[in-house]
This record gives sequence, C-alpha cells and structure tokens, in this order.
Amino acid sequence: MTSKLQTSSFIKGAAILGAAALLSKLLGVVYRIPYQNITGNEGLYVYNAVYPLYSTLLIFATAGIPIAISKMVSERLTLGDVDGAKRIFRISSFILTITGLLFFLALYFGAPLIAALWGDSRLVLPIRTVSYALLIVPFMASLRGYFQGHQNMIPTAVSQISEQIVRVITILVLSYWFINNGFDVYYAGSGAVFGAFTGALMALFVLLFFWRRNQVVQKDISAREASSLPKESALQLMGKILYIALPICLGAVVLPLMQLADSATILNILQSMGETKDQATELKGIYDRGQPLVQFVAFFATSLSLALVPSISEAKALNQGEIIAARTELAMRLTLLLGLPASIGLAVIAEPVNITLYQDNDGTLAMAVLAFTSVFSTLGITSAGILQGLGHVVLPARNLIIGVMFKIALNFALIPFLGIVGAALATVLAYMIATILNMIGLNKSTGVAFSYASFLMKPLTAVAIMAGIVFLVMEGSAFSLQYVMSPGRAFEAIVTFFSISVGAFVYGISLFISGALTRRDLEVVPKMKRYIPFLERFRLLKDS
Repeated sequence: MTSKLQTSSFIKGAAILGAAALLSKLLGVVYRIPYQNITGNEGLYVYNAVYPLYSTLLIFATAGIPIAISKMVSERLTLGDVDGAKRIFRISSFILTITGLLFFLALYFGAPLIAALWGDSRLVLPIRTVSYALLIVPFMASLRGYFQGHQNMIPTAVSQISEQIVRVITILVLSYWFINNGFDVYYAGSGAVFGAFTGALMALFVLLFFWRRNQVVQKDISAREASSLPKESALQLMGKILYIALPICLGAVVLPLMQLADSATILNILQSMGETKDQATELKGIYDRGQPLVQFVAFFATSLSLALVPSISEAKALNQGEIIAARTELAMRLTLLLGLPASIGLAVIAEPVNITLYQDNDGTLAMAVLAFTSVFSTLGITSAGILQGLGHVVLPARNLIIGVMFKIALNFALIPFLGIVGAALATVLAYMIATILNMIGLNKSTGVAFSYASFLMKPLTAVAIMAGIVFLVMEGSAFSLQYVMSPGRAFEAIVTFFSISVGAFVYGISLFISGALTRRDLEVVPKMKRYIPFLERFRLLKDS
C-alpha cells in the first residue's frame, strides 16, 4: 500500500512540475513579441545580446542541482536520516551561494570586457543589471531540491510560475516606462533583464513562505539511529552533487551557447562589412525576431516524442534491444512529423506572421530560413533525450558543442555574403550537423535503422501537400480580404489564422492518407489510442 502511495505521489509530483515547466516556458517565449513592439528591433537586440550570457552562467551555477539535491535528500530520508538531509541542504546552499557570488562578481566587473568583445560598449549597463540575479538564483536551486527531496513539488511549481510572471511583468512595464520617458533602448533593455532579478526575488519569497508554513514534515528515525549512519564530508557531498548534476548541465548549456555565438559574432561581422553600429544593432534585432518562433515550435513539437523517452530507458534496464530500436525509431519519426511541417509551414507564411507579430516585413527571408531550424532542433532534442536515457550523457552535449563551433565558423563564412540571412542559414546548418551526429550515435547505440520511405518520403509527401494548400490559402485569403479591409497587422493576422488552421487540418489528413502515421503508431503513443475509433469511422487509418 505504501509503495502504491509513493508511486502515486511521484507521478503526481512529476505532473505538477511538468505543468509548471510548460506554463513557465510558454511565458518565457511569448513575451519577446510585445517587448519588440515596445522597444523595436534595437531593443530586441539588446535583450538577446545579454540574456543568453546570464542563462549560460546560470546553467553552470545551478543546472541539475535541484535534481541532485532532491535525490540525495530523498536517500537520506529513506534511511531515516533527517539530520543528514538537512546537512546536505546546508552544505549545498552555502556552496551554491558562494558560486553565485563569484559568477556575479565575474559578470559585473567583467561587463566592460564582455561588451567590448560583443562589439558594443553600451551593453555594460544591461550586463551589470542582469548579474544581480546570480546572487539569488543559486540558493533557490538548493531550496527547490530540498523540497523535491521530500516529494513536495508544489513549492517548486508555484515558485517557477511566480518567477516567470513577475519577470515578464517587469520586462514589459520597465521597458515601456523607459521608452515613454525618453530613455534609449539600452536603458529599456536594462529594465527588461532586471526582470531576472525581480522574478528570482519573487520565487525566493514563495519558497521561504512554504518553508516557514510547512516546516517540511520530518520523518521518524526507524530502524537505525541517524548517529549510526555514515557521515560524509562536505567535499564528498559536493562530489556526489556534481556527479549527478554535471551531465544535466552539459546538456542544458549548449542551447544558450548557440545564442551566445550570435551575440559574440554577428554585430562584429556586420560592422566589419561597413555597417554603422546603429545599422548593425538594427539588423541583429531583425534577425532575432525569428528566435522565439523557433523556440515555440521546438517546445511543442518535442513534448509528444519525449513522452517515449522513459519507456526507452525502461527497455534499456531490461536489456530489450529490439524494443529500444523500435521505440527510438518511433520517437524520432514522430518528432519529424511535428518538426517538419512546423518548419516548412512557418517558412511559407513567414511574411504575414512577421507583419502580424512585429508590425512590418523586415527580415522575412531570414525568418523563413531560420524556420528550418525547428526540424533539426526538435530532432536534436529528442535524440539527445534518448541518448541520455541510454546512459550516453556526454555524447549529445559534445555533438551540440561541435554544432556551436560550426555555427561560429559559418557566421564568419556566410554573413559577409548574405547578411542576416547568412546568420540564419548558419544556425540551420549548425543544428543539422549536431542532429546528424546524434543520429549516428543512436545507430551505433541501438542499431536502429531509419527507413527511407516511412521516415522521410511519406512525411515529405504529407508536408508538400500541406505547403501547397497553405500557400494557396494564404494568397487566396489575402486577395479576398483586400476588398473588405486595408492591409495591416489585423489583415495579416486573419491571413495567418486561416493559413495555419487549414494547414493543420490538411496535414493531419495527409499524414494518414500517405501512411506516415499508422494504427500501430497511435497504439504506442500515450493518450493517442482514444482517436483510433474516430479515424476508423472515416477510413483514414492504415494498419502499417
């Protein structure tokens, strides 16, 4: 009975954290659009030049730490060692606080050097502003880990959502206030990145509230006295924490590194081509328009396929090689079925989307090219998750670092000839390289073979049908609407809505008609069996 309750508690806790992460990431993507509307392209440039730097340092300071602490605290509590659990929290909190302080000092006093490397001395203020969050966030990581170790996920979930809400409010309110009171975009950008501090402060208050209110329920020491349990040194405890956290850190740090590569190179390359600093920052801001759209697509496109990753880990534990290969192929194929239409669909309707979200069509070609990042980034995320589930925790991080190195080299090779379109193409190619390396790793680890017909040709057939019809709907709706209303954001928003709606419907039908999605696929994917009777009624479902 106790085991069932623990399992139920674990599943409930995981669901709570998953829902909180979903909402938090969603908020973290969409705010950049109104922020750009307030501050313009240069304001978007300032924010994207600074925030990835903070994200990278934050990942180095905290990534994986809550999971590591929660695991170790849970182990101590299972043994009845409440004092040992508290000791893990105290030691980790102290070390993380010191780490955060060191990173704060490095970022604050290193701001002039970083700004010079970025090619824009005016970035000193935003860099120093965002550094203050590093004084709070690392300590929060230990608090979250401690609560999770007690199987109490509510504090972490509430603090994550509260942090993101306050951060987004700060970004929009302060950037609006600075712009409307005569300050430049660098002050507006500083106000925006200050949201990292206010959000972190709010999250800390939430965690401390739960700490004081709940006083984490203590477990009775059962079979043995805590004093009889082995007592590890602070160095040993930190070694254990790093052993668990480091692979997670390696996997998480590379995505901000890809954005850092752009921050460190694009502005310098554009200026070396003869663009003025103001022109270069404007162009960089235009290029950054596509980033939240790509992240948005990646966020949703991987959720379904990643649901299969735990089952792959389970099959690995049971040494079921054929099942591992079959589930790996399915996870990658489903990811492609979601990432491919998202990429091509966004490329087709890039112009109305650009005008709807950002008021004009500047950088539409760069956005259309950058859209193809989605298919490779989603495949990369899924393949990395599978490799980690198989125990290859360093391999996907290594492959992504290789991708980052190619990204830097390709920026220097392509931007002088193609401008920001070259930067977008460099991003696509960098993700493609990292993803191909992951897929080679999957083949070596699992023996999975990707069928040319089912993995590539059938999805491409369905996407080609969708793309053609979406283009016709986009052009047809624009032609019809011109007799009803004047061109503008509302006009393009209606065109975008019709195009996406029809495209999604057509693509769904095309998947089943082409055989890209079969009955067997729906039976394996969680929560998809319910749609089988409906599809059978319309004779859309093929057996294999």
